[in-house]
Amino acid sequence: MTDFTKEQILSTFSGTTQTAPDRSYELALLAAEAADDRKGEEITLMKVGEVTVLADYFVVITGFSKVQVRAIATSIEDKILEKMNRRPLRSEGVSEGTWVLEDYGDVIVHVLMPQERERYDLEAFWGHAPRMAYAEIAS
Repeated sequence: MTDFTKEQILSTFSGTTQTAPDRSYELALLAAEAADDRKGEEITLMKVGEVTVLADYFVVITGFSKVQVRAIATSIEDKILEKMNRRPLRSEGVSEGTWVLEDYGDVIVHVLMPQERERYDLEAFWGHAPRMAYAEIAS
């Protein structure tokens, strides 16, 4: 990886070109930023569009309490509505607060408590999809 610049790696990951930005990647990045604002941890973007038709990207986030999981999910909804004028097609798990799923069609956001994240291990299940930690993108 040291042979490539950060911009080259991000361009490959996001699918952006000089003329056509990837709107799905922009939405996934907004979700990650909103999660980071609410102190979400282990924020991971996965480019699953190459391995499934479910979505283009998954964003996986850890929250450490039910209140934090809900706050992260709300922050994501608010930021995406404000910046892209989009609402999730579906939201699941808000009342339980242990795993909130927000489905935007092209991007699916998963906000999980540590126990759920470990149990369901989405990164391993979708291990063949390219992924990047938000910390790498934000730095």
